[in-house]
Amino acid sequence: MATREKLQSAYELAFFPPRLDHTWCKIKENSVENKEELVELLEIAMTLHRVLPQRGYSSMRALKRLAYYQACSRAFGTVRFLHNVYRHLSGGREPDLPDEIPGEWVRDIALPEFSRHPWPV
Repeated sequence: MATREKLQSAYELAFFPPRLDHTWCKIKENSVENKEELVELLEIAMTLHRVLPQRGYSSMRALKRLAYYQACSRAFGTVRFLHNVYRHLSGGREPDLPDEIPGEWVRDIALPEFSRHPWPV
């Protein structure tokens, strides 16, 4: 998976509840194709919930969008759920996450519209 695609997938896991729900359903059904890649995406997704970077990001708009995503995802308990899914996949291991989000991960990535319509699989 390319870096941009990986970051897009991590943003969706971190901040788009239907994607996280879909992923959890695949885990419960034992239909995850690449478990190691999913564990890596979960680590990136959990890191995206860390403290915003002080420098190294490319635009203020991207930084504001990331802060907005972080704030909105709190209503869904996403951070704890990500940690629980990670522990489930990694055999109870705790993630080793940086203190703040790397600046190069702060991108102006738009998520799919969150509405009552089902998320396309």
